[in-house]
Amino acid sequence: MKKIEDIFNFKAISDECVKCGKCIPVCTIHKVNADETTSPRGFIDLLGQYKQGNLELDRSAKDIFESCFLCTACVEVCPNSLPTDMVIEEVRADIAKKYGIAWFKKLFFTLLRHRKLMDIMMKLGYTFRTCGFSEDKKRGGIIPRFPMPIIKSGRLLPSLGKVSFLNRYPEEINHGKKRRVAIFIGCLANYNYTNIGDSLIEILKELKIDAFIPKEQMCCSAPAYFTGDFYTVETLSKKNIEYFESFIDEVEAIIIPEATCSAMIKHDWEIFFRNRGMEDWANRAKKLSSKIFMATEWLEKHTNLKEILKSRNIKLDTITYHDACHAKRVQNIHREPRELLSQNYNIVEMSDSSRCCGFGGVTIQTEKFEFAKRAGFPKAKMIEETKANIVSAECSACRMQISNSLYQEGVDVVFKNPIELSCRGVKAEVKKFILISILLFYGCGYRPSSRLYFPKGPLGDRVLLLR
Repeated sequence: MKKIEDIFNFKAISDECVKCGKCIPVCTIHKVNADETTSPRGFIDLLGQYKQGNLELDRSAKDIFESCFLCTACVEVCPNSLPTDMVIEEVRADIAKKYGIAWFKKLFFTLLRHRKLMDIMMKLGYTFRTCGFSEDKKRGGIIPRFPMPIIKSGRLLPSLGKVSFLNRYPEEINHGKKRRVAIFIGCLANYNYTNIGDSLIEILKELKIDAFIPKEQMCCSAPAYFTGDFYTVETLSKKNIEYFESFIDEVEAIIIPEATCSAMIKHDWEIFFRNRGMEDWANRAKKLSSKIFMATEWLEKHTNLKEILKSRNIKLDTITYHDACHAKRVQNIHREPRELLSQNYNIVEMSDSSRCCGFGGVTIQTEKFEFAKRAGFPKAKMIEETKANIVSAECSACRMQISNSLYQEGVDVVFKNPIELSCRGVKAEVKKFILISILLFYGCGYRPSSRLYFPKGPLGDRVLLLR
């Protein structure tokens, strides 16, 4: 058993918990597994006992501490703002040291530390994907044809891009040499949801802002952090910090179209190093954080994208918006994407946009996937009730989870990142011109009510709303 003096000071947090219970109604795991031990105050109390030497970190405790989704809903409502997510992450490092990390997680984290190996694996995966998976092109996913190790059969997984975002573009993309930003793309957007990066490049082109794509960027380390593999966290975060420092003064910002990556870099790196007593690295991470932005946050606050989208004078579709935990709760980003999207889309809010979708990290998505399924069901129903055609969130982890939940529940709604939707808005003027040309060619009606009617021809009975 680990010496008490070597254990993180969980007791300090435990002593501050007043056991008020405000955390319980909002806790994601407690909603799907109503047990006091798997509630925020239960976690904190057990960790206090662990620090005092009254609780052994046995397999039962391991199972309890690995069931947290790290959604931070409890932190948001706690009167003392106790960092339950952080202490869970710390105890998971002790769990990893005592019990080791599952082989498939070790393999995954090894690939995260070695970009070239990951490139090769993803390329092989794309080449042979049809052997083991069928494609759902509408949802942008793949479905296992038969049961596989770790992967649950019948679930929708992210599709694989033919070429990763980082390998698709040159390092420097010139859009006028007046302004310049760097792009940190995130692993899922790099390899799976590659249209996010394509859309971001298109938006920067419209804004006449140069794009710098740092080719040596590594994973933000969030998957390893949430699992307790602190060796991988330290390795990746240090490499990224040193690399970012080499160009940070030459760009206005590093923009990230992924909530989890942005939160990890802007928030968690500093906390991780301070908890390890690495003050120099913590200060370096903090210094960088002033230039780290979620993509919609920076585009809404520091460019005229909103005005450009408004000038398109068109409504493209009806959407609903999911507030990713690491966007709204950790970074307070929720207004900005809606401001951009509302220019070209009708937004119908779901009943609880902040409710965690149930992604939860690598362990929840594999060993405890049943919890993810239970947590995802209510979110799918909320989305269905809006009658929207698209659900959006600036987080590919949420995209992976919500897309599968919608698929499992038979809800005919597709998921798009707000950057993809904003890109559609940017391009809408050209499409509008083409549609009006078709309309005139077929003799369809263009009425002052700002609606294009297609009673005949290849477009059938469709109506396009224009403002």
